[in-house]
Amino acid sequence: MTNAQIYTLVALAVYAIAMALIGCFSFGKSKTLDGFLIGGRKIGGWVSAFAYGTTYFSAVVFVGYAGQHGWNIGLGAIWIGIGNAILGCLLSWLLFANKTRKMTKKLGARTMPDYFEKRYNSKGMKILAAVIIFVFLVPYSAAVYKGLGSLFGVVFPGVETWVWMLIIAALTAVYLVAGGYIATAYTDLIQGIIMIVGVVCLVVAVLSHENVGGLSGLLQNLGNFESLPGDPNPTTGTQLTNIFGGSSFKFLCFNIMLTSFGTWGLPQMIGKFYAIKDTAAIKRGTIISTIFCIVIGCGAYLIGSTSRLILGGQLPEGGIDSIIPTVLMEVLGNGTLGITLLAVIMVLLLSASMSTLESVVLTSASAVAVDLIPAIRKKETSPEHQMLLTRILCLAFVACSFIFATQNIPIIVSLMSFSWGLVSGCFIGPYIWGLFSKKITKIGAYAGILSGLLTVGGATLVISLQSGFSAAAAKSPEMGVAAMAISMVVVPVVSALTKNKKEEAERVNEIFECYKEA
Repeated sequence: MTNAQIYTLVALAVYAIAMALIGCFSFGKSKTLDGFLIGGRKIGGWVSAFAYGTTYFSAVVFVGYAGQHGWNIGLGAIWIGIGNAILGCLLSWLLFANKTRKMTKKLGARTMPDYFEKRYNSKGMKILAAVIIFVFLVPYSAAVYKGLGSLFGVVFPGVETWVWMLIIAALTAVYLVAGGYIATAYTDLIQGIIMIVGVVCLVVAVLSHENVGGLSGLLQNLGNFESLPGDPNPTTGTQLTNIFGGSSFKFLCFNIMLTSFGTWGLPQMIGKFYAIKDTAAIKRGTIISTIFCIVIGCGAYLIGSTSRLILGGQLPEGGIDSIIPTVLMEVLGNGTLGITLLAVIMVLLLSASMSTLESVVLTSASAVAVDLIPAIRKKETSPEHQMLLTRILCLAFVACSFIFATQNIPIIVSLMSFSWGLVSGCFIGPYIWGLFSKKITKIGAYAGILSGLLTVGGATLVISLQSGFSAAAAKSPEMGVAAMAISMVVVPVVSALTKNKKEEAERVNEIFECYKEA
């Protein structure tokens, strides 16, 4: 066993023990359904900010998106990180955090489907939303497993990828089932600190590499770059140094919009606003989460943009998904300091993935236990039974995602983009308009959900039949952005044509009184 492997195993063992202890510590604070799902609405600004940021960025962002876009686009890919911080984080907190906290508290809503039922007085909408969440977040979660498993496979080439995915699944399940949202929130705080330290160290390491030569050397060397003969993704120095993405400008814009505006409708992101305790915590959380996203997002894509220089323009044997793992081994694989940093970076990527997994798992499990099953059962389900069922379904969802990820389905990573675009495309219109306008009707909200579903699903089917799924996968950012835009337009238009009745209008007016409360 090499020094790099030993150091990494020690770091992972310490990390695993810490996560398990937090889960045990949080068990006593998660004995009620509100405590398990939203921390009793008592989560502070710092913890909420890190929970939001760490859920936003997983290993797929580093291994997949940052590696791929940094390799193909160059420095222009950093705009994705900037867009995520400003649009996906700062603007989301400014526009939605306080309104979401107040309205969900008024409604007594713990989940996105629960919010839809109580805001629009529709049990059917609750069931539909719960089904969409459970079905389409499974491949999202599987993609995270896949990306992280591939990364550990590079450091430990003698160990099967599924072994690492199983370890990740087991660790996530332990502290999530034990402590619920409180456990995930406090582990997110620790994971977020690890992520910041890891990214800063990695940025310094890659910029110090002899092939990069610091920031000035990065610009000069990228500008002089020439692709090797036979390069499957040939490019030029002009492309790699074009701050606006050069020939990839359109592709860059769609990716910024998908990964930034997409957070506005994702239930695992919006759920962080349900739990935050007060307006003061929101003000702190807004600043902290934005700084976190700038550091992590811009750092990840900056690292990706150095990959062609560090690897000498040679795409690794494993393809796009092996770019960042190979860069890590090249930059940090030698010397005691480098190996120590490699161990830190591995824990960083594990932290990034587990924070995303825990949020997705809790969102999906609660969608079934709290929203779907009680809605279709004739008998009343007690909160204790719902909480027990949620814990069981957390385990089931982890198991399903693990099994799906181990099937070596080549489209799993592509399905993550579809999941992101489809789920957000379905929910963004009904969720946002429901916060801001009393005139939005149940039919209008239904139209928004169905328009998002049909936009992504229909376009995928048509393109796949004509040109194959790979062609549809290449269009997933455009589909997701289109679904979100259509949902935002359809909801108010259909609502204008189907006005609320007097009784419903009075009920909605009463709900909106929550904004006058402290």
